[in-house]
Formats: sequence, C-alpha cells, structure tokens
Amino acid sequence: MARMQRLMTNLFGSWFALRQRFPAALLDEMTRAIAAGERRHRGEVCFAVEARLAPLAVLHGLDAPGRAHEVFAQLRVWDTEHNNGVLLYVLLAEHRIEIVADRGIAARVTASEWEAVCAQMRHAYARGQWQEGSLQGIGAVHDLLAAHFPSDGEPRPDELPDRPVLL
Repeated sequence: MARMQRLMTNLFGSWFALRQRFPAALLDEMTRAIAAGERRHRGEVCFAVEARLAPLAVLHGLDAPGRAHEVFAQLRVWDTEHNNGVLLYVLLAEHRIEIVADRGIAARVTASEWEAVCAQMRHAYARGQWQEGSLQGIGAVHDLLAAHFPSDGEPRPDELPDRPVLL
C-alpha cells in the first residue's frame, strides 16, 4: 500500500470500529483464552489492537510491522524469563495482523507458521467474525508455544497481562 494511500486509510479510519469489533465481552473471552492457553506452555501471549496509526507517523514511514515492533517493546513482551513472549498485533485501519515473537520462540517457529496464523485470522475477520478470528489466532499461537515450550506442570507466575490491549 503506497504511503499516501496508507495516510488516507489511517486518517479516515474509524476509532469507533475498535469498540464495535472488540467489545468488553469479547475482550473478557480473549482474556480467559489467553490465561487458559498459557497453562499449557511456558510462553506468554499478548494481544494488542489499534484502530489506526497517527497520520504523522505514517508520513514518517511507520507501517504495521514497524508499529508491531514498537508495541512489542512498549508492552515489554520481550521481558519474559524464557524469551518466549508472542505479540498478536491487529491494525484495523489497514486490515493488518502482525505477530512478533521473542528470540526464544522465533528461533523455533518458522515465518510461514506465523503467517498461517495471521492468514487464518484475516480470513475470519474478512467475514466479520471478530470473535472467531481472535480466538482461533490465540489458540494457534498457544499450540505453537505448547509444541516448543510445553508446560512442566509447575505453576508459574503470569509475566504479562492476559487482557488484550486496545491502543
């Protein structure tokens, strides 16, 4: 998407879509799904949704992958004991889904596996199935973490908040 087109998309993107597509009841359900899934592995999952980027940031070249990395740092997803935090980032205005994984899990999961999760979510979102797409994405990330960092059965502290973040 060209920068000017992205600027217009973000400039006129609706802030109201964020609460319409991610109401409190869905956020509660996503929180429960993240918490339940984290009991299956030693990773941490964080979900962040943003309505649109600031127009000035777009003019300066910020795109969805760049913003996802900023959010990864801002939410301290990198700051986990086993370096296996995963951020699911959704940018509504540009219809983008990005996954940023810390080095511990990134070394074990291929880019195509992460892209498959994003594609599954995009497909559901395109049909207006925000709940299904979000929960499927969370579940798929938990499956990948469980395959590479399975739970050792010991209770462990929750290193990151489970509630999705609306930016």
